Amino acid sequence: MAGLWEFPGGKVEAGENPQGALVRELREELGLLVAERDLEAFAFASHGYETFHLLMPVFMVRRWEGELEPREGQQLAWVSAAEIRRYPAPEADLPLFERFMDWTKAGRA
Repeated sequence: MAGLWEFPGGKVEAGENPQGALVRELREELGLLVAERDLEAFAFASHGYETFHLLMPVFMVRRWEGELEPREGQQLAWVSAAEIRRYPAPEADLPLFERFMDWTKAGRA
């Protein structure tokens, strides 16, 4: 979604599970090496757009190897839960911001 800040990830390809797709996308998009065992289910987004319905699992990445590197010309930003609303994002991501803020308030970050 051009011009918006998005979480890394992408479509699940044939023969992949959601975790495997995220591992692949993190490597392709950001140069990070992540093992599926280091992903923890966090939430999911379900949102109807005009031409499709998105159902997106969201995972916490507990451990990775490599240096963060934008490999597809995108901008990157590490932001706190308090700052995340300053970044224009897809509609499906907005409820996730509240989940992240609740999670950090509970002292889990």
